[in-house]
Amino acid sequence: MRIPLTSLAAVALLLVATPWLAAQQLLDRMVARVENDIILLSDVRELSRYQQFVDGKAESDKEILDRLIDQWIVRNEAKAALFPQPSEEDVDRSLRRLKRSFSSPEAFEERKKQSGLTDEDILHMLKSQLYLSNYLDTRFRPSIQIDEPAIDDYYKTRVVPRAESRGQTPPTIEAAHDFIQEALVQRAINVQADKWLKESRIRVRVDNLLGEDSK
Repeated sequence: MRIPLTSLAAVALLLVATPWLAAQQLLDRMVARVENDIILLSDVRELSRYQQFVDGKAESDKEILDRLIDQWIVRNEAKAALFPQPSEEDVDRSLRRLKRSFSSPEAFEERKKQSGLTDEDILHMLKSQLYLSNYLDTRFRPSIQIDEPAIDDYYKTRVVPRAESRGQTPPTIEAAHDFIQEALVQRAINVQADKWLKESRIRVRVDNLLGEDSK
């Protein structure tokens, strides 16, 4: 019985592809178990590429895994609270802000190409990060109070020296008031969120399987 050439080609392709597919499957693995969920090496790599894209550099795998575990805690809490996803307008606004952080549209596209991210990848990461930051903001902002002495100190120790180092005339404290207040609020949110995450880590079962071979 003669086997059609198309069938032979298909068999040959399968024989070639099978080792390649097996190799691809081996590239991904579980690096942590958080309660009943898992974090994959591909999750670490994705956040690494995003950091490279946004900041021009990425943290170590261990540091990124710690961030992903913290994100799991925040996301789990937000979902339990039925916290809403960011609107398309909010995501678009964040994307425009991200693009403005680059020196030019060409620089944005070049960094995106270097990171290996697609437009869909970037939107996915933006939406995820925005969801988490919005939840932390909603959770901790109401308890934060910024007094005028703190604003005055920030103006004298941060705003004025920074402007003078750039050869610029510092803005008046009245003009910078709202900016300074928001900067101090964000700093306080970060402090409270860090404290809450450290306390939450104690209550969450985490098995770190990253290993010593990671960067």
